[in-house]
Amino acid sequence: MTGPAKVLVTGGSGFLGTEICRRLIARGTETHSLSRRTSRALTLLGVRQHQGDLVDPAAVSRAVAGCDAVIHTAALAGVSGPARPYWMTNVHGTRNVLKQCRAHAVRTLVHTSTASVVFHPTGLENADESTPYPQRHLAAYPWTKARAEQLVLAANRPSLATCSLRPYIIWGPGDPHFVPAVKRAVRGRRLLMPGDGTNLIDTTHLHTAAHAHLLALDLLHERRSTGGQRTDGGAYFITQGDPRPLRVIATLLLAAGGVRAEWQSVPARLAYAVATAREAAALLTGASGTHELSRFLVAELTCPHWFDLTAAKENLGFVPPVTFAEGIRDLYDAMHGPPL
Repeated sequence: MTGPAKVLVTGGSGFLGTEICRRLIARGTETHSLSRRTSRALTLLGVRQHQGDLVDPAAVSRAVAGCDAVIHTAALAGVSGPARPYWMTNVHGTRNVLKQCRAHAVRTLVHTSTASVVFHPTGLENADESTPYPQRHLAAYPWTKARAEQLVLAANRPSLATCSLRPYIIWGPGDPHFVPAVKRAVRGRRLLMPGDGTNLIDTTHLHTAAHAHLLALDLLHERRSTGGQRTDGGAYFITQGDPRPLRVIATLLLAAGGVRAEWQSVPARLAYAVATAREAAALLTGASGTHELSRFLVAELTCPHWFDLTAAKENLGFVPPVTFAEGIRDLYDAMHGPPL
């Protein structure tokens, strides 16, 4: 299978974007990145970097020009905060990317979505792609990512093959989001978290997420080029396919980083009430923090979230390249070095 010759990765300097760029470069693909700032890691890899914001059509146009395909990972992520910044980056920015893909005759676009686009406050168990978007989201992030995903899927045409991947909680060496957030919840040797932590959740190792993006990229490119069976125009859940209790996952991730802590349960109703009050205060004061306590965060931490991967396996040939246990060992080795 031959992939596209020249690929743009939006958000290439990010956690997932850098890993995708690394893999593209390793197989000889001319790789470009669009980010707001220069990345030393991408410079060392030999990635051609374009600086600019997704909301700037001219910047997006310069980055897209001449590319065969785009992997659109750039987004504003968070669990709290006002809607406008999320809307501008996640929705308006995605519109710009799609517009410039059409203007420059890009043939393939893989969009990084999130399983949270179908998030429900009572949780999701063995959810597949038939699960509808909720009528109302608890936070701006899943709401705007859902709108962006709809734009991408609706843009699928014979001239531009699109699909949307829905990873959930990407983690691994260098994780700037999930593992640090868990560490911030540690007080002494106690991990203060809402609920009892027995709710099953799925996660996605960095290598699994990157592998799925390149798999989708190549399949869409090949089938777009040959006119064969189509996998474009669809959304796919991407995880390890190994749901475990949240308290087990959190404890193992902390231990890999050398932190020993026991789960200390905070009543879920109390946490939800505090989150509701905090959101009301933020609305009054105009606070714009994206990683503050919120109803969305509490619901995600106390409800089950795991997914049926049948569609990704059958339509993309997806199989997680690493197991959860292998990922934990990988994380430990990255933080401490391999055992002698």
